[in-house]
Order: sequence, then C-alpha cells, then structure tokens
Amino acid sequence: MATAIAQFEQQFFRRINGVVEPLVSRGVGSPSWTPASLIVLESIGFKSGQRRRTPLWSLRLGPYRLISTARGKRSFWVKNLKQQPAINYSLDGAVVEAEAIVIAPGYDNLDDWDLSPLMQRALALLKQQSERGWAFALLVSTDG
Repeated sequence: MATAIAQFEQQFFRRINGVVEPLVSRGVGSPSWTPASLIVLESIGFKSGQRRRTPLWSLRLGPYRLISTARGKRSFWVKNLKQQPAINYSLDGAVVEAEAIVIAPGYDNLDDWDLSPLMQRALALLKQQSERGWAFALLVSTDG
C-alpha cells in the first residue's frame, strides 16, 4: 500500500512540474524583487547523473534563497543536493549558479560554511524542523 501511495505522489508531482517548470524557467511567477517566488532548481540526479529541473517556492533571505519540503526523505531534489550541492537555479528568467547548504533528516553540511551568527541561529531552528521530517536548502549564489 505504501508503495502505491509513493508512486502516486511521484507521478502527481512530475505532472505538475511538467506544466509549471517551463513557465517558471521563462520568468513567470519568479520575480527576483519579491520576498517569495518560484525558482527552477537544476540539480544532478543522485542515481542517473542526469540534469533534473524542479520548480520550487523560494524565500529570499538577504543574498540567499531558502527552499524547503515537508517530504524530507522522499524528495528527490533533497537527495540530489546531498550528493551534489553545486547547482543552478532559474529566477526571473535568469540562471544563477549556487551551492546548497542542505538541512535534511539525519544530514546537514552546515559545518562547511562560515555564516553570520544570525544565519547560524536561523539554520539551527530549521535543523530542529528537519528532525520532524522537513528538509531545507539555503542556496548561496556563486555568481560574482
């Protein structure tokens, strides 16, 4: 039964993403000047090694973008970022190169980063939520 639900969930999100992703890649619903907007995350598949494009809501936190999911361990984009944190994302029709700080159930790469005390406290709060099954990634632009 659980497998059938997981397959339904996977197909459901693939169909929605198939409609939303091309629009967001062109800048629809993803203005860079708003605090929250859609992005298209481009990651490398953790099994296939192929490029994967996933539309996600993001929240602007100063120079960063925060993305999240309540589907923690079941979310493929989280698995992809854990394997390969170097990513691209589309925002307002432009591609941004970035690195992902991943906070997921049983995993984080926070020690690899020198963040401000305020950002460290914020991510510590998110880490508590990851223990409840959520997953987060803070996208740090590597564009000059």
